[in-house]
Amino acid sequence: MGTELIVEVDGLAHDGRGVGRLDGKAVFIEGALPGEQVRIDRLHEARKFSHARLVEVLRPSPARVEPGCPSFGTCGGCSLQHLSPEGQLAAKQADLGEQLARLGKVAPGRWLEPVRGPAWRYRRRARLGVKWVERKQRVLVGFRERAKPYITDMAACPILAAPVDELLGPLGELVAGLSIRNRLPQIEVSVAEAGTVLVFRILESLQEADKSLLRGFAAEHDLRIWLQPAGLDSIVPLDGDGTLPFYTLPGDLRIEYSPVGFVQVNAEVNRKAVALAVDLLDPDPEDRVLDLFCGVGNFTLPLARRAGSVLGVEGEPALVDRAAANAGLNGVSNASFLHADLAVDPVSATWAKQPCDLVLLDPPRAGAEALLPMLGRLRPRRIVYVSCHPASLARDAGLLVHQQGYALVAAGVMDMFPHTSHVESVATFEPR
Repeated sequence: MGTELIVEVDGLAHDGRGVGRLDGKAVFIEGALPGEQVRIDRLHEARKFSHARLVEVLRPSPARVEPGCPSFGTCGGCSLQHLSPEGQLAAKQADLGEQLARLGKVAPGRWLEPVRGPAWRYRRRARLGVKWVERKQRVLVGFRERAKPYITDMAACPILAAPVDELLGPLGELVAGLSIRNRLPQIEVSVAEAGTVLVFRILESLQEADKSLLRGFAAEHDLRIWLQPAGLDSIVPLDGDGTLPFYTLPGDLRIEYSPVGFVQVNAEVNRKAVALAVDLLDPDPEDRVLDLFCGVGNFTLPLARRAGSVLGVEGEPALVDRAAANAGLNGVSNASFLHADLAVDPVSATWAKQPCDLVLLDPPRAGAEALLPMLGRLRPRRIVYVSCHPASLARDAGLLVHQQGYALVAAGVMDMFPHTSHVESVATFEPR
């Protein structure tokens, strides 16, 4: 350690670091790209791998580009701005293919065209850290620094959707003027189609002067402010306007959601992902569809436009209520919703014994392993699996193929988070 060495980089780790080999073991290099020759300084030595600092790029990759944000390298929000968008997509597809092969022992019959959207100003949902820094006599608002607990000192963020992309500095000035500037740890951002909502997490009650400052900021920047004094269910609008944020999907569907609830962060990629999933399932007017992990109805309601009936099942009761409300809001009468624990095999549940023709899976990072025996029993003619974690998809794909008698017909990546190493993907399975 402390000695500079030259390394050939031959891959990317799952967190976006370059990977080379030294003395027969892997070395992880922040900022290095596949195909590059780099000079490094080893920082940490373990039995099977090393961590190193990039000192100099001796032979750059043709895919290397200039990062688009001055905070890149310090801020932990992005890890791949130095790699071209095309290079990012190729790396994510390679990651998905490698994990399918290694963990699931499967390969798709064909690769789908990658789903992509804007590379900048795409992030409509975010949780921003807030910190009064005594030494600087300022409030910092933004993402945390890479591998550190500090808030990045940044005035703007080019991945946040407008208008919040340019509001980090003004938000810091706003919070600095509040009586509770050191008792306000985070701000939730929700950029919706009919306005932006900011949810301020407050650990003490606001004074009237504080509320006046917040109202002035909201009016100046044409947004609405909510307050969160306790848990997520405590949120209330500052001034009584409880209109929920919403987004729209093809078919004139309006999807409302809580300002602190889960929705896909990239609006354009989400619209394309929904359209792709519906097309891959290809429901007939008589088909019965089961939508597992249905959330607020993001896939359920578009599927109901084409299928005979859709049952959405979700593990979070609040999301079930919101999905049912969205169905009523859109006049969708052939979709129903229920709450169930999807982390266990619902072997005795009535709903899990009803015949279905098609299944849509959209699980969290843990995947859907517990539900796969049920799918083997129901034997739908097609399963479309939307994944936010390639390792859990690979594991589940292997189980569907090797234990439940399905074939992996197609798979592809969806670039929901450009400039990060996060891989979203979709896969289609049909009985062998």
